[in-house]
Amino acid sequence: MSLSTLWICLRALHFIAVFLLAGSAFYTALLAPRRYRAVLAQRLHRIFVTTAILSLLSALLMLATQTGLMSGDWRNVSDVETWQAVLATRFGSVWRWELGFALLSTLALLLRGTLRQQLLLVSGLLQLMALAGVGHAAMRDGVPGLLQQSNHALHLIAAAFWTGGLLPLLLLMREARQIAFRTDAIRCMMRFSRYGHLAVALALITGLINSLLIGGTPLNWGTTLWSAMLVVKVMLVMMMVGIALINRYILVPQFRVAGNQASQQFIRLTQLELLLAMVVVGLVSVFATLSPA
Repeated sequence: MSLSTLWICLRALHFIAVFLLAGSAFYTALLAPRRYRAVLAQRLHRIFVTTAILSLLSALLMLATQTGLMSGDWRNVSDVETWQAVLATRFGSVWRWELGFALLSTLALLLRGTLRQQLLLVSGLLQLMALAGVGHAAMRDGVPGLLQQSNHALHLIAAAFWTGGLLPLLLLMREARQIAFRTDAIRCMMRFSRYGHLAVALALITGLINSLLIGGTPLNWGTTLWSAMLVVKVMLVMMMVGIALINRYILVPQFRVAGNQASQQFIRLTQLELLLAMVVVGLVSVFATLSPA
C-alpha cells in the first residue's frame, strides 16, 4: 500500500472515529434526560472507548504518514529531524493540537460521571475544530482564511451531530423496547430529532459555502475530478436527507400503530443512512487529496 493510499484510509478512519465520539457525547452530555445520562453512558461505553483510542492512534499514524509524504521517502518516518521539520509546517502546527485533543479524549476515559461525558464532548468538538485548520479549508490566510475555517468547523460539528448520532440512535431504538427506559429513550430520540433539523440545515448551508469558496461557481462543477467527486458527494448527502425525512415524517408517526413494521423499517433506513455517511467520509478523504483546479 502506498503512503498516499494509507493517508486516505487513515483520514477516513480518523474522521469516522471523531464523528462517532462527538455524536455519541452529544447524547450523554446534553440530549439525554439527567436521570438517564449515566445509564446511556454505560450503554455507549464501548463506542467511547473505541472511538477515543482510534482517534488518537489514527492521528499519530497520520502524522507519521504525512512525514513520509512530505519528505518523499517512507524511510524518513524513523528520522527525528524529519519529524521536527514536518511539525514546523502549517500542517504540523495544527496537528499538534489535534494530537493533544485526541489525547485529552483518551484521558477522559479515566474519569467518571458527568465530568467524563462533558470532557468527551468538549475534546471531540476541539478535534473537529482543529481539523478545519488543515486541507482545502485552510487555503486562505488572514481574515478570509479565519472565516473559511470557522465555516468549515461549523460544518464538521453539524455533520458530527447528525451522522455521529445515528449509531446511538439505533441503540436507543432498542432501549425504547424496555419498559424501564422507554420514556427516557423516547425523549432522548425526540430531542435528537428536534435539534437534528438544525444540524442538517447547518451542515448543508456551511457545506455549500465551503464548496463555493474552494471550487467556485457551480457552473464549473464536474469539469475536474475534484468537482466531479463533489457532485457525487452532494448526491449521496441528498439521499441521506431523503432518508431522514422519510424516517421522521412517514415512519415515526406510525410507531403507535400496533402490528406494523414501521420501527423495523426505521432501523433499516437508519442503518442505510449510516452506511451512506461512511461512504461520504471515504469519498471526501479521497478528493481532499486532489486539487480543485
